[in-house]
Amino acid sequence: MKFHILAIGVLSASLLGCSSAENQTELKAELPKQQAMVVTANPHATAAGLEVLRAGGSAVDAAIAIEAVLSLVEPQSSGLAGGAFMVHYDNETKSLAVYDGRESAPSGATPDMFMLENGDSMPFIQAKTSGLSTGVPGVLAMLSMAHKEQGTLEWASLFSYARKLANDGFEISPRLHGMLARFGKYIPSTPEQGPTDAHQYFFDDAGQPYPAGYTLKNPDYAKTLDIIAKDPAEFYHGDIAKKIAAMVQQQPRAGSLTAEDIAAYQPVKRTALCQPYRDTQVCGAPPPSSWVAVGMIMGILENGPRPSAAGPDDPKNWALLAQAQQLAYADRDQFIADPNFVDMPLTGMLNKDYLAKRATLISDKATPLTYAVGDPWAYNDTPSNETAGIDATQDVHGTTHFVIVDTKGDVVSMTATVESIFGTTRMVGGMFLNNQLTDFSFQHHDKDGNAIVNAVAPNKRPRSSMSPSIVLDKDGDFLMATGSPGGNNIIAYTVKTLVGVFEWGLDPQAAVDLPNMVARGKTVRLEKDAASDSLIVAMKEMGFDVDASKGENSGLSVIMRKPDGRLEGAADKRREGIIGTL
Repeated sequence: MKFHILAIGVLSASLLGCSSAENQTELKAELPKQQAMVVTANPHATAAGLEVLRAGGSAVDAAIAIEAVLSLVEPQSSGLAGGAFMVHYDNETKSLAVYDGRESAPSGATPDMFMLENGDSMPFIQAKTSGLSTGVPGVLAMLSMAHKEQGTLEWASLFSYARKLANDGFEISPRLHGMLARFGKYIPSTPEQGPTDAHQYFFDDAGQPYPAGYTLKNPDYAKTLDIIAKDPAEFYHGDIAKKIAAMVQQQPRAGSLTAEDIAAYQPVKRTALCQPYRDTQVCGAPPPSSWVAVGMIMGILENGPRPSAAGPDDPKNWALLAQAQQLAYADRDQFIADPNFVDMPLTGMLNKDYLAKRATLISDKATPLTYAVGDPWAYNDTPSNETAGIDATQDVHGTTHFVIVDTKGDVVSMTATVESIFGTTRMVGGMFLNNQLTDFSFQHHDKDGNAIVNAVAPNKRPRSSMSPSIVLDKDGDFLMATGSPGGNNIIAYTVKTLVGVFEWGLDPQAAVDLPNMVARGKTVRLEKDAASDSLIVAMKEMGFDVDASKGENSGLSVIMRKPDGRLEGAADKRREGIIGTL
């Protein structure tokens, strides 16, 4: 088809390493008026989503096709053997739903499975590249659930783009090659180090990663897609589940995941959390997602000192944002975990009076008060006598995010992951297995003997930083969808777009382009290549412990509805994001 040829032509230029501006080139179908939009972190994924929308598919249909492609072309970030959260907006009913596809720990998991005999935590790389770290994959079951409720096209039709790409091959993108060049040393190359499937897939006979532009084929993944397309339940009850369990149970550091654990997995449909902000509602996924911290930051900013009209040009506005982050991260780290295992003061954390009280701690200079844990239980609808332990969960980056608006006006904001780069590096059926269980705290009690809420437990879902968000206007109509990859940084990255647009008056792309700033605990990390020297100096002069870091690698995808109904997208130049319109 003409559209398909046009799309592939744009994709090839991008995958061969075009500039950031070229990466932002919009893929346009030949329709007289913009009716729908897709923003993903990869050109192939954007094209796959548009293909589905053009065929009359829903936003959920497009999400399925997109994730099937990302599992192939962006395996360092997400995949069908990983997990996800999806926030869905139904334009007809003006209602929100959250689909939870977070992975779960196997029934044989133990609280000390990531601890050494001397009581220390296992080194992260050892835990990651092992069978211990793989949870039951949840994204496919979640997508199947959402499709039954929101899909319009046949399930089997949604995998054709990914299947063709797997069989015919795709060009290794500059980002994928860069990940292999930087982190390939952690991919086992000998059986003593671990299963070597990934090394054989990505590296040549001389042990070098294939270059950007090299055509990589994955026929095993195409066969997996054939099975999934016929019946997604086969993933959880058939040979794929048995092979995943067998791979997890291989040495070194074998895990306990069984085929029975995989068969028992159930996705969850949840009610969205929403935080009033100005004349909007900012909404996202409830725990085990950490989105509540996004809502807290916006509530603290609304109830705190007003920003100046200078927006991002005023360092004091950045100081306000940094302190709001510190306040929210402190509470999030302390209280949020799997709701099936712990009680949480969710209503207290989003209580207006509590947020106003937290906002009084914001000062014109740095203060330890803003990274101390608060007492949201005092404002909660239920009390608690428990003292939560000080969190020991590690900070790891990864993940992908995409947003979709279909021709009916329905919206998907979805974040998906295999956790760290290439997950465990173990492969089954052309897919990378997740290392999601390293999102648990490796320690189960703090030094005072208090239980840590995000500790490992059988069948528990680890706390997630994934925070897909949708903003509604005062009439309940869709206004904006946003989100990002980035591990614990996701909260800060996502908030940056909300603050940029709604506090500082920027358009979505300008908000995405702002310097990334992550203020979790005492240290405030500022993106060195994007932040001005004057901002870094000013933050230091206000007493902040500033780390000017090059590592603030977000992957934001945003769609906003303008007052005239037009859609405006933004894709993060830090990755290979691209906007597609229909």
